[in-house]
Amino acid sequence: MFCKIVAGEIPSSKVFEDDYCLAFLDIGPLAPGHLLVIPKTHADRLWDLAGQTASAIGAQLPRLARAVMAATGAAGCNILQNNGQVSGQVVEHVHFHIIPRRAEDGLGYRWPAGSYGEGEMGSMQQKIQDVLQ
Repeated sequence: MFCKIVAGEIPSSKVFEDDYCLAFLDIGPLAPGHLLVIPKTHADRLWDLAGQTASAIGAQLPRLARAVMAATGAAGCNILQNNGQVSGQVVEHVHFHIIPRRAEDGLGYRWPAGSYGEGEMGSMQQKIQDVLQ
């Protein structure tokens, strides 16, 4: 669906576009001003993006968040990006949500923080470092 928006086959309420990304209002907003920021090239998951595309989107996120905050007068915002159905991704195309937030807006999310057992943190640290090398 997002590729069709990029191609102009499906209309959208665009607020920004450059060579790498497109930002438009979500048609199912969690709050007025809820913005989606997508790469113009297709990638299912964040780790599928080319570095240059990821950098270009990352460079625009602060500017777009400032614009949403100024336009909505919100007190804060969430910037969310999900990868895979288990994480809540519904559209199989990388996208970032900029969701303006207000006190007592009724929105929320679970964050049941856990802890590592003895030696588990160091072991996980080493596993990730090994993959990065």
